[in-house]
Formats: sequence, structure tokens, C-alpha cells
Amino acid sequence: MAATVAYLVGAGSTAFGRHEGLGAIDLMARAAQQALDTARLQRADIDGVLCGYATTLPHLMLSTLFCERFALRPAYAHSLQLGGASGAAMLMLARELVRAGRCRNLLVVAGENRLSGQSRDSSIQTLAQVGDADFELPNGASVPAYYGLLASRYMHETGTREADLAELAVLMRDHAASHPEAHLRTPISLAEVLASKPIAAPLKLLDCCPISDGAMALVVSAAPRGESRVALAGAGQAHRHQHLSAMADVMQCGASEAASRAFDEAGLGRGDIDCLGIYDSFTITLAMLLEEIGFAPRGGAAGRVRHGDFRADGPLPLNTHGGLLSFGHCGVAGGMAHVVEIFRQMTGQAGERQLRPPRHAFVHADGGVMSSHVSLILSRESA
Repeated sequence: MAATVAYLVGAGSTAFGRHEGLGAIDLMARAAQQALDTARLQRADIDGVLCGYATTLPHLMLSTLFCERFALRPAYAHSLQLGGASGAAMLMLARELVRAGRCRNLLVVAGENRLSGQSRDSSIQTLAQVGDADFELPNGASVPAYYGLLASRYMHETGTREADLAELAVLMRDHAASHPEAHLRTPISLAEVLASKPIAAPLKLLDCCPISDGAMALVVSAAPRGESRVALAGAGQAHRHQHLSAMADVMQCGASEAASRAFDEAGLGRGDIDCLGIYDSFTITLAMLLEEIGFAPRGGAAGRVRHGDFRADGPLPLNTHGGLLSFGHCGVAGGMAHVVEIFRQMTGQAGERQLRPPRHAFVHADGGVMSSHVSLILSRESA
């Protein structure tokens, strides 16, 4: 009989930052072993593997390669590539595979040595490929440039100011300060964000996430293990465009559609959520997602930050690990870190960052330039 519920039962991570001499497979293996250990599973128990892509190891069969190197022999393996939404999409797929009865224990893993194993120019050129080959790339655009253009339009539409975006950068750094694995932990001020180097107007250096090395892994199972009763209660996707020049409306990128599908499936509403993990490659990304999904009014994300609503001790803690903006970003694993953090909060494994364990949490990731959207709802069941 097919399972009706899929559970997160284990999580693993490396620190984000610089890992000289370690490649993508090395980092993935470290996170994967920790995930298996926390789930109290052996490698022989894993019958499914989902693997995120790595720009520093563009292998045509990365999931199979990882299985070979990590001594796994799954009945199902799959590599997935959906930009920043890849991690959440893999978890959604793992959930469906478990619910369909195809797999009982899936390892979801991603990692990359993007900081130590890739030059700055190579990173810029690789990531810029999300742009349209005929109308955007010939003009020398980069990912920050795409988001700078998006930010300019969104700020015009909503009245959002540069200082409003800076509030989000400061909050993420405050949260990262208490996480020993975060890439950037030194506190920053509003003034420092506004005075940081211009990157792509109106975005400044501290409006952008750092490039990191690191890895994340999660185990999705057909049954809870021990006290780790964290169910993947709802999931939804939306795909309205791929290129910035094809975006019809910056106020409706698809995030609200994905979120609504996840909420409908879980039978929950936004008012039921008590913890957030929202993708934040740039401050504008975080502001737009919070507002479109409905966790802040249009143009009002910064107001909620100033009110303390998204602080760890506030009513709706947001990215308590520091998010991409401060915990760091190493590709697919960067987005997965939001889920790993919430899993640890829900299971009492967050150390000094520990909140009162959330009951229902919402996670959202996007890939490209607000292009591919995946929403997940995690619910902690009573033992």
C-alpha cells in the first residue's frame, strides 16, 4: 500500500565558506553521512537518491557518480536542475516517490565548491546563462544585473526604498551571527549596507549573497524515526517564465500560485505558519517573495522587519540560520539550507538558535530570475 505521508527524518550539512581541496562529491559525502547518522540509517537502507547539479562538476550522470563514490546502490536515482528551486523541487519529488510507494528512504543531497573551485569570472559567466541568448546575454548582463533591473521596477511599483531592502540584509546577518557554520557572521548596520560597493543599481554588495563552498543533505522516509516526526504536508510549484524579458508582471511572478497549491494540499493557511524559510539570493528576492506570498503587505516587508516580526524572538521567525545572504550560497545546497534549518528547529537540534519548536513552517525557493517557484509546508506531528 502506498504511503500517504512522507517524513523528513535526517539532515546533514557542512559549514559554508571556503573548503580548500574539497570537491563537490567530497562535500556532498560529508553532508550525506551526517544526514544518515541523524536518521539512524545505514547506506543499505537508502533505496532512492536525488542529487542537485553542481556547476563545478557538470557531470552528465551526477546522481549515479555520487552513488558510486558514496557506496550506494539505490533502486532509483535522479539528478535535477532547476536553479535555486532545485533543492525544494527534489524534496517535493522525494515526497511523491515515497507516497507512491516507489521508495522508502530517499537521500536528497547537493553540494558544490563554488568559492574555492571556480574563478569569479567563471561563476559570473556560468550563472549569466539563465539570460536569454538572443536578447539579454549579448548585452553582457549578469545575474545581479537581472535582479537589479527587477528591483528597480518593483521598487517603482511598491514605493520600496534602498533602505528598506537593507533592513533584510541586517536581519539575516543578525541571525547568522549565532550559527557556527555560517559564511558571514560579523554584524552589519543599516548604514554599512547602504554604503557598500554598488553592484547593479539599486543593489549593493551587502544586498547580494556571498559565493560559498558547502553541502546539504536530507533524508525523506515513508515512516517517522524516533522523535523526528516532521511531515512534508504540502507542496506546490509554478512556472510562468524563464527569462526576465519574458516576465509579464513583477507583481505576479508565480510565487503566490506555488504557495496557494501547497497551502491547499496541506489544508492550512498563512495564519497557521509559525516559522519561515524564504529564498534570499538578494534582498529584493526576499522582499518580493514575502510580499507576493502574503507574509507582508505590498511594500511592507521592511516594516515587518522594523517591527521585529521576523526576528528569532518574534512571532514569525525568518531564516534563522542567516539565509543565503549571510549563511552563504553554494548553488543547490544554499536553498536546501532553509529546509535543514527548519528541520533542526522542529526537532530541537538548533543549538543556541533553538526556538520553541515550530508546529507548521513554510519554505519557498525560486530559480532563475524569479522564474521557477517551489513551496513546501512542513508540519511537526505529535509523537
